[in-house]
Amino acid sequence: MSPEDLVLTPLGLRFRGRRFACSIGRCGITDHKREGDGATPRGVHRIVGMLYRPDRMARPAGWAVPIGPGDLWSDDPDDRDYNMMVRVPYPHSHERLRRPDPLYDLALLTDWNWPRAVRGRGSAIFVHQWRRPGYPTEGCVALSRADLHWIAPRITLHTRLIVP
Repeated sequence: MSPEDLVLTPLGLRFRGRRFACSIGRCGITDHKREGDGATPRGVHRIVGMLYRPDRMARPAGWAVPIGPGDLWSDDPDDRDYNMMVRVPYPHSHERLRRPDPLYDLALLTDWNWPRAVRGRGSAIFVHQWRRPGYPTEGCVALSRADLHWIAPRITLHTRLIVP
């Protein structure tokens, strides 16, 4: 572990010498992640991307990718694009990235089950904004808007999300 890592602890998410309150999956942490199980997967996950809503915020880092109205994330284990960003029209099960709420205004993408997804092993483990303090996620790690905005520009190519 290094100060560049996001490390989940019983007291919150540790990063660069600071600790941030966070939420995890409604079913806790698991060693056997499955699509739709509501659990956060244990392991070391590289941060491989950053998405943001350009209509709601300035680009948080030079390498951040804007989310457009037609951007989706495939969560259909039977589709060849499972656990990948896709675009409309997309006839398979998916999650809309450009949401009406602020949850994905800024999202850090992890390499969980990516880029070669194992069908049914779970998709889209992001670090994103929480609904409210203590409210669980579907498996992602969630932070306050202010904390996420502080962390995002400090992410490097070496940053990992560590879930012990």
